Amino acid sequence: MKSNVARRVAAAGLGLTLALTLSACNRGEDAGQKVTLAVSTLNNPFFVDLRDGAEDAAEELGIELDVVDAQNDSATQANQLATSASDGSAGVIVNAVDSAAAGSALGPVVDAGLPVVAVDRAVEGAEVASLVASDNVAGGEQAAKALAEAVGGKGQIVILEGVPGASSTNERGEGFTKGLAEFPEIEVVAQQTAQYDRATALDVTTNLLEGNPDIVGVLAMNDEMALGAIQALGARAGEDIHVVGFDGTEDGFAAVEDGKLYATIAQNPEELGRQSVEVMSKVLAGEEVEELQNVAVDTVTVENVEEFSD
Repeated sequence: MKSNVARRVAAAGLGLTLALTLSACNRGEDAGQKVTLAVSTLNNPFFVDLRDGAEDAAEELGIELDVVDAQNDSATQANQLATSASDGSAGVIVNAVDSAAAGSALGPVVDAGLPVVAVDRAVEGAEVASLVASDNVAGGEQAAKALAEAVGGKGQIVILEGVPGASSTNERGEGFTKGLAEFPEIEVVAQQTAQYDRATALDVTTNLLEGNPDIVGVLAMNDEMALGAIQALGARAGEDIHVVGFDGTEDGFAAVEDGKLYATIAQNPEELGRQSVEVMSKVLAGEEVEELQNVAVDTVTVENVEEFSD
């Protein structure tokens, strides 16, 4: 009898131990199981790559990643962020449509006590645990110098700007200004937003050409706009009008190889996505993280494009 009782007590103890262990594991999983990734738009290949990098890291870390797409609309992103504050998310990674608007939009998330990591674009007016981003100012300066090289340091150019209010637009614009300051014979005759969109850039460039037929260069704040400009320029692209982009997308690299795009400033969107999830994982585990996580950028021309393209 004692032997049977002992066995029953031991089995009960083992069951209790297993239950407590499973409970602890489940608590650990719940603490970081779901993270919302709020992306500005998935119509841009750059952000598709960013999402893919984030999803790869999430799978490796056992995080359920809920990706929401704002379609470049601040109001839509605000609604998505408000939802994330109450849908069981343990944290939010935000790629802001508008850096200033995102600050107030994150109010419900902050009020709910959820940590926030910003990726690619800064957030104004809200505390974030970390910003994972490329150095857009330095990249903008590199882009301006590349275009100056292409046009021989003189002539009229136009600038295609990104989404107004986005930190990347502001920072790349600051870099453009710094880079072009070294070339007083280059004149910016027009600059206009094309919303980081290829089709919009096609229309904008077409219109700018009508009023500025003597331009020798186009400086675009991303590859999608650069590619739209190339469509508008037709046979003139890479011949008497040079174009420089920013992002380092596969389409951008292909245009560099074809001689249509003089250069692109290559970010690594997959690495941006990956690092944003890795940083969030550390934050959820209670670890300290750097306020700024820099991801390097490179100037890619026909001379080194093979090192970057697949």
